[in-house]
Amino acid sequence: MSIFTDIQFNIQLQKVTFCKYQLVIDHKKMFLTFPQLLQLRQKINEYTSPENLENVINNENFVLLFIADRKHLVYLEVPKLLDLKEEIELCFYSY
Repeated sequence: MSIFTDIQFNIQLQKVTFCKYQLVIDHKKMFLTFPQLLQLRQKINEYTSPENLENVINNENFVLLFIADRKHLVYLEVPKLLDLKEEIELCFYSY
């Protein structure tokens, strides 16, 4: 029994099959392959580096991000950007 069964998170990343993942951001479902997930992780790590994150906060306070080979465009404010980073890290560290 999980304590998080009644909580709905804004960002979820789940493994569907061997190399397929499902990313849900605010009720928008996106399917990613493993290479696309690696590319997303690299982009998120670049945006959340201390220097870049400070620039984002000082300028526009949001990021427009293309996901899954430019199939999806996502608007992420700084808290959601950090949530996405944490969710991706949990996905890689749980295996």
